[in-house]
Amino acid sequence: MNEGMSVEFDRRMLEALICPRSQTLLEYDPERQELVSKASNLAYPIRNGIPVMLIDQARTLD
Repeated sequence: MNEGMSVEFDRRMLEALICPRSQTLLEYDPERQELVSKASNLAYPIRNGIPVMLIDQARTLD
């Protein structure tokens, strides 16, 4: 893959993904490239178009 090239997240994946902590649906934040779980107060990063659904990799929301 080229250095400056970014891969876009496929929003259809949202239907299949849930928060591993709360087991609730996620919201896509295209600006920050994250999947947000309001129930868990966590944001999971999306890297190269792939969601990283690991609690220890998630950012705690303010």
